[in-house]
Amino acid sequence: MSNSASDIESTPQQEVATQTAGQTPVLSAQSAPAPQPQPALASSPGSTDPTNAPGVVGLDISARTGADVDTGSTPQLAWGARSDVGLIREHNEDSFLIHAPVFCVCDGMGGHAAGEVASAIAVRSIAEHAPVVADDTLLGAAVELANTAIIKGAQEGVGRPGMGCTATAAVIENKRLAVAHVGDSRLYILHEGTLVRVTRDHSFVEELVDAGEITADEARVHPSRSVITRALGSDPHMYADHFSLDIEPHDRIILCSDGLSSMMSDHALEDIAVSSATPQQAADNLVAAALAEGGYDNVTVIVIDVLDENEAKHHRSSRVRTLWRWSVVSILTLAVMVVSFWFVVRNSWYIGENGTTVAVYQGINASLFGIKLNSLFDTTSIQIADLPESTQRSLKEGIGVASPKEAQKIVENYRGQIDKQKSEEAKKLTTTSQQTNVAELSYSAKE
Repeated sequence: MSNSASDIESTPQQEVATQTAGQTPVLSAQSAPAPQPQPALASSPGSTDPTNAPGVVGLDISARTGADVDTGSTPQLAWGARSDVGLIREHNEDSFLIHAPVFCVCDGMGGHAAGEVASAIAVRSIAEHAPVVADDTLLGAAVELANTAIIKGAQEGVGRPGMGCTATAAVIENKRLAVAHVGDSRLYILHEGTLVRVTRDHSFVEELVDAGEITADEARVHPSRSVITRALGSDPHMYADHFSLDIEPHDRIILCSDGLSSMMSDHALEDIAVSSATPQQAADNLVAAALAEGGYDNVTVIVIDVLDENEAKHHRSSRVRTLWRWSVVSILTLAVMVVSFWFVVRNSWYIGENGTTVAVYQGINASLFGIKLNSLFDTTSIQIADLPESTQRSLKEGIGVASPKEAQKIVENYRGQIDKQKSEEAKKLTTTSQQTNVAELSYSAKE
């Protein structure tokens, strides 16, 4: 929003961001050139994330520059947020705070180097002073301290005199919601499919609507729709509206700047909020809808789902049980595989080399992770060199046998082959020797 000041020289972008509640809060204050309008694209298929309800087209705005996104959860809450510069503005003067259970949206006023500074000061101050329990009085006091901080900043030369911002803050504790509110940013609750606006705009057109002079739809396009009657940064005595509400598991809470609420009716907002599966999808779809309507202002949306803690505990317990079951099944399966493998190894036999001799082994001729899967069962005196070359090659690889008895038969066969070969060689040698002697005798007789 830029309600009261002309453009001023730029200041550096300020941003601090973390994802986990309980650590540094997410504080977002962006400033970026406005991109050219981009066509809305359907979400990519094949995603394993929860999908929108039938009839709602997911819009892919993830590639847009000048946007800030935050997604997270606790056992009690799940949230998603998106802040976009819009299609007309050159800078994003919105800021938002996520420090569960504290959430806040601030819409800056005063132009570049003023509105964004004011909203950044506000979220930092609220992050510092907001309670962690659903006490709306303390939350209202935190918003009023943010007002003091903005005024002091302007006096000290931070930003510009006259800068300001709206603030809509919430603290969620169990089934209680504390709200503090100044300006025309809004907080909605979606309860059992029905959207209810629980904040009242501090604006000129809201007063006209209350007086019955215009309708809510007319207020969205009224020439004076940007006139704010109460904001942070101008009046040291400014006070914040604050109140508490009961909430229930499965309620969906929406905080937004007027860049959303001024671009679409509450009915259209309700349709998208109901049909979006997750808080982040809801935030993305709402921002995309505001851009599709023209995106005339910065758009910031935080969507928080109130979870059923008992249901969450049940799901966690179920996941733990499932994990244990899978672990036990995996361990048992591995154990069966190891035992089966060891059984095969212990009931396998082969004939192989033992140095220069033949031996019988129990196991297989291999190793696993450097561990030999065999042991020497029996040795022989059979020299490998006495066997045929083909048999020597087979022994090197290991000749599998069904049992030690079969191995013994093969060994005896080798021994018989060698004895037979040696016997034939000896007989051949004797015959040759005899022939030589006869020849020598014949030669002598001739002489």
